This record gives sequence, structure tokens and C-alpha cells, in this order.
Amino acid sequence: MTNLYDFAVKASDGADVSLAQHRGKVLLIVNTASACGFTPQYAELQRLQQTFGDRGLQVLAFPCNQFGKQEPGDAQTISAFCELNYGVTFPVLAKVEVNGSGTEPLFEHLKQAAPGVLGTTRIKWNFTKFLVNRQGKVVKRYAPQTKPTSLAVDIEPLLGE
Repeated sequence: MTNLYDFAVKASDGADVSLAQHRGKVLLIVNTASACGFTPQYAELQRLQQTFGDRGLQVLAFPCNQFGKQEPGDAQTISAFCELNYGVTFPVLAKVEVNGSGTEPLFEHLKQAAPGVLGTTRIKWNFTKFLVNRQGKVVKRYAPQTKPTSLAVDIEPLLGE
């Protein structure tokens, strides 16, 4: 698979979700965790969704427990946490692995399309972000410490495409 829209992922309830349903949207795909120092970024991700959602942005969160075991909960616990604490309205999908032999194929694609510093593909921590244009092309990767609201400068031009 070389096109982002060819991938299917799992919803928090285990149902298959085709990324083709997001064709024509700008996507911000993030690996997340509920007990991380970066967890407050959920609020900024929600702000981006509220600000740009009507113009075609879709934030997609993928909980991951690979970094410091900072996402130990089940799907129901994670969803409730995000909604209750951050008012999240964007999809929080099923928990995934982003590195190693069990890497979610979508994240393998994202990492190959947008390597990190010095060409490394390994995701270093929670809240690594990938920006995808309306054509399904991965255009940029952001480090965990990059604040989501600072991405508006890169998101806005893509919304005009």
C-alpha cells in the first residue's frame, strides 16, 4: 500500500475504519497517551479541530502504550478520559504500536513518508504528529514537544488546496 487511503484502522470499539472516508481532508495523525507530560496537547488538538474542522481538517488520535507505559487503559477508559478532561470530539481510535514488529501498518507508512531527524523512522515518544494533505500525501512530521497550535501555519495553506 502506498496511498494513505488504502489503509484501514480500528476504531476504539474494534470496528474497521477505512481512511478512504477522509479522502479530500487535511489529516493530523497523532500517537497519544493519557498519562504523559504531553497529554495536555489534547486540548490544543481539540482547538485545531474546532478552528479548522469546518474547512476540512480532521485530527485522528491513536493511543499508544509503548512509551513509559503511559497509556495503560482500555478503549473505553481512554475515550472517557479524553472527552471528560479535554472535550475531545475528534476520533480517538484503537490503541496501536508505532514501533517494532507489531507496528500498525499506517504508522509504518507515515514513518517512511516523513522520517525524523537524520532520516530515522523510529517514533521517539508520544504525541509525534504527522500532517497529511488533501491528496493523502504526508507532508510533515512534528516532534512530540511541538505544540499543536503552532501547526496552524502549516495547516492553513493545505486547507486552501
